[in-house]
Amino acid sequence: MNTPAPVTASPPVSVEQPAFAGRRAALLISTLLLGVLSFQLNASMVTPALPQIAASFGQSADSAAPVQSMFFLAGAIAGPVIGRWSDFIGRRAALLLVLGIMGAGTILCITAPTLPLLVTGRFLQGVSSAVFALAYIVLSENLQAKVFGTSVGIIAAINGGVGGVDGYVGGLMAETLGYRSIFVVVLVLTAIAAACIIRIVPAGRPAGVRGAMDWWGAGSLSVFLVFITYFVSGGSAAGWTAPGTLALLAGTVASFAAFWMIEKRRTHPLIAVHHLRSRQVWPVIATTVLALAGIFAIINFTVVLLSQDAGAGFGLTASVSALLFLTPAALIGVFVAPLAGWLADRRGWIKTLRAGTGLSLACAITAAMFSDNQVAVLIAVAALGIFYNGFFLTAINGLSVLLSPKEAPAALPGINGASFGIGASLGVVLVAPFAAQASAAGYATALWISVAITAAAFIVSLFVAAPKGETL
Repeated sequence: MNTPAPVTASPPVSVEQPAFAGRRAALLISTLLLGVLSFQLNASMVTPALPQIAASFGQSADSAAPVQSMFFLAGAIAGPVIGRWSDFIGRRAALLLVLGIMGAGTILCITAPTLPLLVTGRFLQGVSSAVFALAYIVLSENLQAKVFGTSVGIIAAINGGVGGVDGYVGGLMAETLGYRSIFVVVLVLTAIAAACIIRIVPAGRPAGVRGAMDWWGAGSLSVFLVFITYFVSGGSAAGWTAPGTLALLAGTVASFAAFWMIEKRRTHPLIAVHHLRSRQVWPVIATTVLALAGIFAIINFTVVLLSQDAGAGFGLTASVSALLFLTPAALIGVFVAPLAGWLADRRGWIKTLRAGTGLSLACAITAAMFSDNQVAVLIAVAALGIFYNGFFLTAINGLSVLLSPKEAPAALPGINGASFGIGASLGVVLVAPFAAQASAAGYATALWISVAITAAAFIVSLFVAAPKGETL
């Protein structure tokens, strides 16, 4: 459908201005950090409270699964849609929109008398996932190039949580004050973040963006993301050849085909088809999906099961397992990510990406080769805090901003953000049948599958185009 852009009464307001520096730059980074924290704490602090949430409504523990799944589904949809919409309504307006929706969802979670209403609140909260992509774009538009990488690293450092302690604090709050206290903390943080955004983030539309929001493309992409999310998450549970799974696969293919055809016919598409085929876009998305599938499954699934298995694993308690295998990587990433961004600005974003992906692959190989050795696995996973949480996540997020089409600067960061959840889910469902065998051979096989996926991520990363002005 080739719909002409509506005529506007006045030209868009440009947000181009002298780059923030010194105290103003620090305030901008701190403000955006508050925004992403309001989302991240919503994700990590609620996880240990899921059993209590289910019990408070008289339900079994597995009934609380939608509390998280709907939260992340909303995030997958909101990232590309609201990110692209911000090209037309402005970054500050978009940030306030997502925080406002999250605030409404948080109030609903605090007051919800039934589990379905709480799940609805969680869906509204999940929209705030778009704050990550928006934060990266605001940084690129307002900071000097020499500090952009470091600032991206600071924001990316929160992507995996606050040094691994946020989940522990969430569990402690749920046990002592009740799970609703977590949402109260999130609501206060959201209000503070919104107030700071109003004062610090520049208003106005980006310069050079023409046309109007492509809602047909946004709608078809959202349908595709829903289908692929449920296909990936449901395939391992129901079986990949089950009628329901095949129906979801058909819906995934059909919805993507519809999105592709719609974008080919739009005057101002969500993201042009020729960009989707270019080395600026598809390798970034593919590298994200594959790297998340490979490494996330190692850190957050296989090693968790392996470390707590008393028969074929290391026989640790859940708390000790988290302390040894989850906290170090998260904590190391908090400190390394800003350094990785600093290096990317000076040595090159592509080099940083390939170093992070390649060395993450080396860590995955080490964990697979010595899967029966607790110390070796511990060292390999801790090193992923450097190369995956630090180098890879910082580089891929920075590149999604630097390589996004000029006429749609928020398109690639938004779509790439949605790819994180798809990749993480895909990795878990691929290794789950083997890790669930609870045998040494099963764990080793699961880890080697992750190695193969990460190797594919490294190969695809070689196709990522270099940002303008960067030589390989």
